[in-house]
Amino acid sequence: MTTSYQGTNKMITGIVFGVITFWLFAQSMVNVVPAIQSDLGISLGVLNIAISLTALFSGIFVVAAGGLADKFGRKKMTYFGLILSIIGSLCLVFTNGAALLIIGRIIQGLSAACIMPATIALMRTYYEGAERQRALSYWSIGSWGGSGVCSFAGGAIATSMGWRWIFVFSIIFAILAMILIKDTPESKVEQQGSSRFDFTGLVVFVLTMIALNVVITRGADFGWTSPLTLSLIVATLVGMLFFIKIEIGKLHALIDFKLFKNKPYTGATISNFLLNAVAGTLVVANTYVQVGRGFTAFQSGMLSIGYLVAVLVMIRVGEKVLQRTGARLPMMAGSILAAIGIGLMALTFLPDTAYIIVVFFGFILFGVGLGLYATPSTDTAVSSAPEDKVGSASGIYKMASSLGSSFGVAISATVYGTMTMTGNIEKAASAGIITNVIFAVLALIAIMFLVPKARQDAPKQVVSRQNEKFTNPVNNSGRIG
Repeated sequence: MTTSYQGTNKMITGIVFGVITFWLFAQSMVNVVPAIQSDLGISLGVLNIAISLTALFSGIFVVAAGGLADKFGRKKMTYFGLILSIIGSLCLVFTNGAALLIIGRIIQGLSAACIMPATIALMRTYYEGAERQRALSYWSIGSWGGSGVCSFAGGAIATSMGWRWIFVFSIIFAILAMILIKDTPESKVEQQGSSRFDFTGLVVFVLTMIALNVVITRGADFGWTSPLTLSLIVATLVGMLFFIKIEIGKLHALIDFKLFKNKPYTGATISNFLLNAVAGTLVVANTYVQVGRGFTAFQSGMLSIGYLVAVLVMIRVGEKVLQRTGARLPMMAGSILAAIGIGLMALTFLPDTAYIIVVFFGFILFGVGLGLYATPSTDTAVSSAPEDKVGSASGIYKMASSLGSSFGVAISATVYGTMTMTGNIEKAASAGIITNVIFAVLALIAIMFLVPKARQDAPKQVVSRQNEKFTNPVNNSGRIG
């Protein structure tokens, strides 16, 4: 599809608002767990499942949504996602129990699955070179920075207006996003021949991921050696093996495993999964300071305000470092700083004043690390993808984000909840937080082995962009992400 349209700041703002809707209904909930639990009268276990469902359903459907966006239109898919966001948020505004809460969270997950890859693909289509990296930086501000903004805003809104108002604001941002991107031309891949959707792969993948999520979130309740838990573990392993077997070599596969032959793309995707898994830090840390240290939701949000500011500031810094040195250095530095910052939060044996100071600075380092990492990682992933696969490749990259967040929250909450039963909440919180340090260290290892060394990737990106100007009519007008 040829078009003379070039991306505008209005388009960027609309896309950022669309991405922020996800964090308003996803990240803000980690700050208001006690308030929701008290209001609805549901167990912590059920609430943890509801929290993780959004990231889970986003993760398991995002690849399919990315592929559909390539086929039917990236703007259409973004609009569809924003409509689902409004519906899901309305479910939470009017919920009086677990049922509507869970339904709303599932719909919100499907919403995120539609919005995330489609918006990345739109930015790839209508921006190029340094402008692309600038646009991706703002997308990262909405995505990575949005987690900090909405964590803080969620606590403030819940304390002053009530937790349901968080989702009223989510609806407002979704409507604004639809208005701001309405003038953006449609973008999709011109289809050649028949293109079947991989329903078999989708069903197997969904069932496998649900089984795995139930094992992580409910294994302790069922008993780790109970027949039900063991059956779910077997189902997960068999499902994974079966999925890989049926997908490899399939013409219209749900996940194109050939994308992983590109080492930078693989490194960005794996590290993205692991650094999103550290989202469990926010759940455990915020819950601990409220339950164990007597903080309000607003106070716990204030404690993490340094994280918010650091992410927002450092995302543009990460973009500039990327342009000077390549992606590897800022991605590695980001992982190291995030691990150190999270590690400081695990020092729960400290007295109140000392712990507050340490956690405050820990959140700052955490935010600096994620801010440095965000744009180089996203740019590495999407610039490695072929034009006809950008939606699918972006979907896989965002699947890593969503599943990483879902499983990270579930694993951290499970460790914290299991150890809380011993009666020592300080050790429980420390163990739950240290789990996230391990995720950050594993992300660093993936980057070291898979992402090219300093400057080796930068010239390749320049050549790639030059080639695109001659071979890709869409990118002559705009951008590649």
